[in-house]
Amino acid sequence: MKTLSLTLSGVLLATSALVAPAAAYAQSPAAQQAPAAQTAVPQEDESSTLDEIVVLGRNIPEPNRESAEVAAFLTAEDLQRTGDSDAAGALARVTGLTVVDSRFVYVRGLGERYSSALLNGSPLPSPEPLQRVVPLDLFPSSILAGVTVQKSYSPNYPGEFGGGVLDLETIDAPSDSFFSFGASVGGNSETTNKEGLVYYGSDSDWTSFDDGTRDVPGALALAFDSGRQITRGAYTPNELETIGHSLVNAPLRLLQRQTTPVDFGVEMAGGLSSDSSLGVLGLVVAAGYDNNWRQRTGFKEQGQFQGDVLVPVTSYATESNQNDVQLNLLTSMSLTRPDHEVKWTNLYVRNTTKEARIEAGPDFDAGGSVIRNDYTEWFVRQLFTSQLAGEHWFADGSLNLDWRVAWAKTSRDAPYESRFQYGVNTAGDYIHNIQGNLISFSELDDDMLSGGVDLSYVLPLSDAREAVFSVGLASLENSREAERRDLQFAAVNGLTDEQRESRVDFLFSDFNINPNTLEIREIAGTNGASAYDADLQVNAAYAMVDAEFLPLVRTTFGVRYEDGEQSVTPRDLFGGAAPYAPTTLEEQYWLPSATVTWNFAEDMQLRFGASQTIGRPQFRELAPQAYTDPESDRTFIGNPYLVDTEILNLDARWEWFFARQQYVTAGVFYKDMDRPVESVVVDVGNTRQQSYLNAPQARILGVELEAKKYWEFPDAGMGFIADKRWLVQANYTWSDSEVIADADDVVYDLSGGGAPSPAAFFIADGSRLQGQSEHVANLQFGWEDDVARSQATFIVNYVSERITARGAGQGGVREPDYVQEPGVFLDFVYRRDFDMMGRELGLALEFRNLLGTDFDEHQELGNTIRINSYDLGTSASASLTARF
Repeated sequence: MKTLSLTLSGVLLATSALVAPAAAYAQSPAAQQAPAAQTAVPQEDESSTLDEIVVLGRNIPEPNRESAEVAAFLTAEDLQRTGDSDAAGALARVTGLTVVDSRFVYVRGLGERYSSALLNGSPLPSPEPLQRVVPLDLFPSSILAGVTVQKSYSPNYPGEFGGGVLDLETIDAPSDSFFSFGASVGGNSETTNKEGLVYYGSDSDWTSFDDGTRDVPGALALAFDSGRQITRGAYTPNELETIGHSLVNAPLRLLQRQTTPVDFGVEMAGGLSSDSSLGVLGLVVAAGYDNNWRQRTGFKEQGQFQGDVLVPVTSYATESNQNDVQLNLLTSMSLTRPDHEVKWTNLYVRNTTKEARIEAGPDFDAGGSVIRNDYTEWFVRQLFTSQLAGEHWFADGSLNLDWRVAWAKTSRDAPYESRFQYGVNTAGDYIHNIQGNLISFSELDDDMLSGGVDLSYVLPLSDAREAVFSVGLASLENSREAERRDLQFAAVNGLTDEQRESRVDFLFSDFNINPNTLEIREIAGTNGASAYDADLQVNAAYAMVDAEFLPLVRTTFGVRYEDGEQSVTPRDLFGGAAPYAPTTLEEQYWLPSATVTWNFAEDMQLRFGASQTIGRPQFRELAPQAYTDPESDRTFIGNPYLVDTEILNLDARWEWFFARQQYVTAGVFYKDMDRPVESVVVDVGNTRQQSYLNAPQARILGVELEAKKYWEFPDAGMGFIADKRWLVQANYTWSDSEVIADADDVVYDLSGGGAPSPAAFFIADGSRLQGQSEHVANLQFGWEDDVARSQATFIVNYVSERITARGAGQGGVREPDYVQEPGVFLDFVYRRDFDMMGRELGLALEFRNLLGTDFDEHQELGNTIRINSYDLGTSASASLTARF
């Protein structure tokens, strides 16, 4: 048993009791419309009959009133204004949030491993092998009714909480029937109508479904299932020839060039509700299809010490063209009665990435000779989740029962992930380097079953105050199977000059695959486990109270108990001993939290919070299986010696809602992290890999500021400015973090085999926490014109540099860290509604990255090493939606 205690435990015991947002919402529908703590009382009654002063708080938005925690809310209106196509883009505008790789959300500068994503309150598994958190670009904004970002912890949420929890709420049954259909087109200055790399693939790639071309061929599938490694010792030359012939050749290997087309997409949504003897039946269906292209040209370099400076010893010029196709389908059915509601929600998302890329330049491993690598890739990410949930009110709304059960399945399939390598002959022409070819098949499947029940009771304390007592149970089981098979063609007797100079599909044609020329072989076990199974089981219970024991002072306090067991078991594909022993982490935690909200003045309030939470290593961080990230081309491998991170969270925030939908907020936060997980670059022979370790300790101190203000100028003489509602909304987060690595601190890295290593060799004491930016700022400026039915917004986003990985060690000296500079992004969104032929139409114009900011990841020590840099370009799109 492992018990955590807070240094502020006395404060928690003195002020607390346990209520979650679920408990805050656990009132009858009628009670939700007028929360007891904010009941509007006539002024004359206040002066003559009341013995309590009740501040009206009439400008505080309902979500902020009902939430007892430090939180931010994205409404449907916010999603429409910013025009972002998915949840990841929309969340980039929220105070203290940054989005990495356009997919993963960092809350308050903490890596995505310290944030959890929920869908309608239920957890989701991730289809990404490098992350446990689901990438939020999978969720189109059209299916979202809103997003809650809770930054202070409450016990009704899972204990894995560092930066915050993101709860995505899908659209619900409408009060009136509706149907809409929309189409969009767009392009990018670096991509559209420009010549780009492609490979054929299959006839149906544009649908996101392969026509069978990339299926594991029969002869190869039989070999994989046999339990024997594909080598000459296990198979006859003729059998190896049959396996080699079974692989698809030209459609998946031959790079070509073509003019890149425009982006396009369609989406539709409909809903209806109907009265019945059982209650009100509701149905919502939303579906979408998007087809986008992105071309990148840039550089990837690797540095090495020469004296006291770094010089580039590998320098590749890179070019890639990526086609992303996404399908999504949401169905939601509900049955609503006055005191009961049952809802069944199903979501299916499928995203495919088809990429062709080339990198070429001098390579350190090749003695400085020029090397070219050609890649063809096809990644399929798929998510399906089904949730059944119910909410029931009893005893005139004072007793609430809330339950949910969900099953989710995600998968990632990467068939025929191919690399073909070339060197340069004396004439300066590229010729095949047969030792550098590689064809991989990898699969990852996650299943997650979760459920929970919350029971709350509302106890009136006076006519204007109440206490809500809540208890709950939750259970989660997440299992994963991951497998990777690597194949290579070997030249049995070497290649002739004619063969080296031939086209790639000619070289790997059936004519050359025979016992005397090219022979297929399987590479396994050189960089870790080829397969692993993983499992996470968490059983939890909580209790909390949300009460206004004193007028205008709302206190919430409680505790969550979690019993968690996480395991990763490497497997040998050929029946032998696994290269690493299984890893098992079994811990029990008591996680207390308390928040006090003081409504000290009309439309002003102060919040103070303290909590203890944890962060578990991800499956991929624990699994010693090598994997190449297509975004960075770096090879990642897990570390089975990782342990949980323990986190102390402190928050304080002032909120002033001075008018409807207008406010100013200011807050400070502090986090003390014991053994946070950091990513570190290591050299394994001539191969550079990225792995993980637990840093000894880290601390973060931050300040958050946010303001939103509308202006109106009714004077008709002001021309364009008049008759519009002008908006300025801005937020800024400053964070100062430091990783502590004293001289006597140790870490347990993969290369050490479980033995301790000096922490100072891997991490500089006092350096910034990985992934954390010192400055994050957002600005929105625009207008709304009710007469013209139009809306326009300029959006500015700035994120300062952040560390992406700790530098590798060379000769006992550590390289500088890898640093990314996200920079400044400027977007413009314009929307207008109009009528045509009796139909309401909506036009939207979006312009992204108007400043042309590029992606820049580098090292600096005497020279700048361009780890990964490329042009992002400026994007534009137009969409038209018809509403019926």
